[in-house]
Amino acid sequence: MPRFKLSDRAVAFLAATAVVATTAGVASASTAPVSEPGKALRASAPSGSLTSSLKGWGRMDYPDAGHDIQVTVDAHATFKGVGWTKPDRAWGTFRIYHRIPAADGEPEQVNWGDFTVDCLTSGGPTATVTGRIVRTGGNTGAWDDYLKRHIRMGVSFYVAEGKGSGPSRIGLSGGTEEDEPLLSRCMAPAADSEVVKGGYDLTDKVPAG
Repeated sequence: MPRFKLSDRAVAFLAATAVVATTAGVASASTAPVSEPGKALRASAPSGSLTSSLKGWGRMDYPDAGHDIQVTVDAHATFKGVGWTKPDRAWGTFRIYHRIPAADGEPEQVNWGDFTVDCLTSGGPTATVTGRIVRTGGNTGAWDDYLKRHIRMGVSFYVAEGKGSGPSRIGLSGGTEEDEPLLSRCMAPAADSEVVKGGYDLTDKVPAG
């Protein structure tokens, strides 16, 4: 089936999207336990090296009924100090997963991709994660070319912090085509798609160690 093009609303994929994994070999995120949305932890006035982390699993809203799009992430970063917006080190994994239900005589379609984190940025209740695709699966082969080209994708997160903060949200970049430049590290679109199940725990720049 054709590779994905982003929709304006979900920045999702026409053919299939994926679920984020939490190990370098990346465990199956479709069976990951649901975590409740966590509050973003902040340092008041830290000095020295800082660290951020983002963990969790979520199912995102999608305009086509029956589609199941999930993102699982376990990302970490260190920063040299206050005022540094890009990390000096980032590591972890994420997976994006998309299942399209069987319809019109066509079988169910599943696509997922595992990514190695190369950037995590955070600020308050928001975070951005990028990484290179290292593994694909499912029954569509939709991202096989992305794997050959080691494409980078980005995911943005808004982690709701309780009453009055609205729902948590996710934004997906999708992958660039062969004639397009590679997505830059630390870049992702706005987190515009509501998290309808699951949640994320974000720790925003606290003292390392």
